[in-house]
Amino acid sequence: MQQTSKQYDQVIEQCRQLFVNKMKDYGPSWRILRPRSVTDQIFIKAKRIRTLEISQTSMVGEDMWPEFIGIINYGIIGLIQLKLGFSDVIDIDKKRALQLYDKYIAETKQLMIAKNTDYGEAWRDMRVSSYTDLILTKIQRTKEIENHNGETLVSEGIDANYQDMINYAVFALIKHNEQQQG
Repeated sequence: MQQTSKQYDQVIEQCRQLFVNKMKDYGPSWRILRPRSVTDQIFIKAKRIRTLEISQTSMVGEDMWPEFIGIINYGIIGLIQLKLGFSDVIDIDKKRALQLYDKYIAETKQLMIAKNTDYGEAWRDMRVSSYTDLILTKIQRTKEIENHNGETLVSEGIDANYQDMINYAVFALIKHNEQQQG
């Protein structure tokens, strides 16, 4: 479990750095996105991953791994937007955006640790394509909850689905990093 925690942090460091660099270019312009639009952005990324897994061909010359980073970062944006609500203007600065990023990734990592303990690191024996399918399933569930204005009878909410998507994407990147190193 200690190895997983360290690998998780390494993946998040890479994702956070991209988040920082994009904010240097655009600022926290994502504050304008409604949560439904965030869900659709994650869908676009997951759909591209699945297409690349099936076709084994990229017409734009990029592989699927940056898309997993996008899922992680948009998942964090989704969690922030759920908490703060969307805005018609950029209403937070870069420092506050990073504080929120760090807060929500820490909470998401804690969820991973709890579930990973309960499931005995079963994710390590799964295929990356299964993470893709699970992310797509979580997106569909999120869309259904959004269509019901966030109301559920017995299911976890949108935030839990975003966290699961983030964690599956982290697992995919951990596996990718292991393949690159070994």
